[in-house]
Amino acid sequence: MRRFSAEYLEHTRRGMWNDGRDALVDLDLSSRERVLDVGCGTGELTRVLAAEADATGADGADGTAVDAEADGADADGARTETDATVTGVDADPELLSVAREEELKPEASGRIDYVAGDATRLPVGDDAVDLSVCQALLINLPDPAAAVRELARVSSDLVAAVEPDNADVRVASTVDAEERLEREAREAYVDGVETDVALGDRVREAFDAAGLVDVRTRRYVHEKRTEPPYAEAALRSAARKASGAGLADHRKELIAATSEAAYDDLRGRWREMGREVVDAIGAEAYERVEYVPFDVTVGRVE
Repeated sequence: MRRFSAEYLEHTRRGMWNDGRDALVDLDLSSRERVLDVGCGTGELTRVLAAEADATGADGADGTAVDAEADGADADGARTETDATVTGVDADPELLSVAREEELKPEASGRIDYVAGDATRLPVGDDAVDLSVCQALLINLPDPAAAVRELARVSSDLVAAVEPDNADVRVASTVDAEERLEREAREAYVDGVETDVALGDRVREAFDAAGLVDVRTRRYVHEKRTEPPYAEAALRSAARKASGAGLADHRKELIAATSEAAYDDLRGRWREMGREVVDAIGAEAYERVEYVPFDVTVGRVE
């Protein structure tokens, strides 16, 4: 499985679902009792699921929450009949630490449990939840079908996967070279990466193979905008362009699809483009929109 830093996940998932959650309607979150977010990373989707399900969580961070009964209530804010238990699972303890820190912030909507575990060997019993879900997980696995089978094993009702089609990402920028170079780098990356990062709505095939029924897909396009006044994250991103660091994150995949010489040439042009971006930001003349399509596939356990 490919692994990512908390900084990378924050950059790629920042603001996701802020502009609408209609594509999650088939998850029927308002009626869920026990939800499992597999490959939760730093908990971006986990917190969205909790907010949509109006979850307050339950005590314990050792996996017992997914087996808790949803039939108790008290004046201290314990779960009531309408509350859902939401648990995030990830194999990376560093990412889980970041997720847990988010739950300690005053603005956190409620407690969410986080558990260490592998997506293909979940630390959860059969039919332990009524919704198992993942976001941008299957595209990073060598055998996504195995993870879908495990998602189906632990759910008594619904399974959902929110997976991007990275071959269909589009960028619009006031720096002309950025659109062209982003497209060139993306095409090479998709060709060079070892997993299927353009899985998108083809997740349906794995759902069908796992025996899930009533499979349906909705597309959500995540728009990542950069415009004045610039947030600190936008300034960091521009600096990484100018240094070539952002491209270097994918050096292995780019060289696999092209060559060392081609990568060095691309990196030189990338850094030049980055300096244009930094200059345009200094003049408050830089705007950029990245459109990332995600396909939300939902199936029912028969």
